[in-house]
Amino acid sequence: MAQFATDTDLLEYEPQIHDFGIQDFGNDPNLHEKTYDDIIRLLNIKWFPTTQFGRYDITISNNHLKLDENKIVEAQFKRAAVYHVLGYYVYGRLSTFDPDGDSFKEKMMYYKNLFNEEFDLILQEGVQYDLDSDGNIDSSEETPYYHNRLQR
Repeated sequence: MAQFATDTDLLEYEPQIHDFGIQDFGNDPNLHEKTYDDIIRLLNIKWFPTTQFGRYDITISNNHLKLDENKIVEAQFKRAAVYHVLGYYVYGRLSTFDPDGDSFKEKMMYYKNLFNEEFDLILQEGVQYDLDSDGNIDSSEETPYYHNRLQR
């Protein structure tokens, strides 16, 4: 299954992450694959319905538009994937959720916020998606999502 980031990418942001008892984030369950699925889900909900898809080949599933995962540039989502794995899976497992707080809970919230900021920046900048299936992504295929614009 596909993934945007690896354990090596996590170590760039949190070099001591293995000191807390989890040695491999790619096994049972694969947290990177779960993050990949979550990001694709968010793209299908927030971004893909807003793209200019009238003249391109689009996969239609049960009358709901779904993006083709093979047409996105995975490198664009690496940083967001690292933040997502850390914020939604790793530090959630390590936290005691003590009402007085703990450092893992603080880091979990920190990385969740970073993920939301990074994902919004990707949407505003324009998701790199090969709409016409020609193998190249030109500027017309980097469709930004406009937050403050009326869409019909």
